[in-house]
Amino acid sequence: MDDLLSLKQSFLAEIDTVSEIAELQQLKAKYTGRKGLVTAQMKALSSVPPQQKPAFGKAVNELRDFVDQTLDQKEILFRDVEKQKRLLSERIDITLPGKPCLPGKTHPLNKVLDEIKDIFVSMGFSIQEGPEIELDYYNFEALNIPKHHPARDMQDTFYVSDDVVLRTHTSPVQVRVMEKKKPPLKIIAPGKVYRCDADVSHTPMFHQVEGLMVDTDVSFSDLKGVLGLFIHSFFGDETPVRFRPSYFPFTEPSAEVDIGCIFCAGKGCRVCKTTGWLEVMGCGMVNPKVFEMSGYNPDEFTGFAFGMGVERLTMLKYAIDDIRLFYENDLRFLRQF
Repeated sequence: MDDLLSLKQSFLAEIDTVSEIAELQQLKAKYTGRKGLVTAQMKALSSVPPQQKPAFGKAVNELRDFVDQTLDQKEILFRDVEKQKRLLSERIDITLPGKPCLPGKTHPLNKVLDEIKDIFVSMGFSIQEGPEIELDYYNFEALNIPKHHPARDMQDTFYVSDDVVLRTHTSPVQVRVMEKKKPPLKIIAPGKVYRCDADVSHTPMFHQVEGLMVDTDVSFSDLKGVLGLFIHSFFGDETPVRFRPSYFPFTEPSAEVDIGCIFCAGKGCRVCKTTGWLEVMGCGMVNPKVFEMSGYNPDEFTGFAFGMGVERLTMLKYAIDDIRLFYENDLRFLRQF
């Protein structure tokens, strides 16, 4: 009994020095753990004289319960103190004004791309999409650009393999649509395209919108009417438009579309190289060979196609002189839109 009393006094002296939960756990292991001091007294019960066993066993159990209850109470106290400290450190003053959450804005390229889509959709065109990793066949051969054709030099291509490329234009979408659908067709194909080029006016990835219209009696005058309406809707009714002969292997005849310089009003400046005109897109009547490759009868159907760079139109619309600004994520630039 003297040993039990001594253990109790020793426990009370030690628990007064405990200052954290980890020390409580160590103290619990010391006294009531599997090899603890109180546990050892229980194991010593077998050596106690029979007439003293009931009283000794009762005393050991009371000591064990006392140790456990005291440790539990101390742990609850420590946890309450920790909770109060955490509440004080993490408290929020609800009387302070909140931090403003600034709303995001549409990127200028997406803004212009949406405007382009809206104009053509209002004219009855549907929107079609295709893969950005494209077969050489759809990107070149089906567009009358066979292997070793000089026109391939006009486009610096990223090759995934000999027969797979990152598409250099969205024209492959036109071929894929023609393979699946019969005329009449009125589609535009917006999307990302890729070329090995990078400077103030070119980036390795950029955006294009290509268009296609096919029916039994589509003419070049229809092409001029559609693109003229688009340009006047996009740049303004007073914008001069001209069609200048050019060459593309997938259209014949082909043309470049110019607008009167929006910076000098046609008088001539550094931007338009004193010509008074700015190129905005290419176009032409679909080459009969492209129709044949797509399964259309060129004697029955005619059509026109066109393509424009979204970055170029955006730069002209907002007088931006460096294409790299679109991809640098400079908030000072983006907040202007």
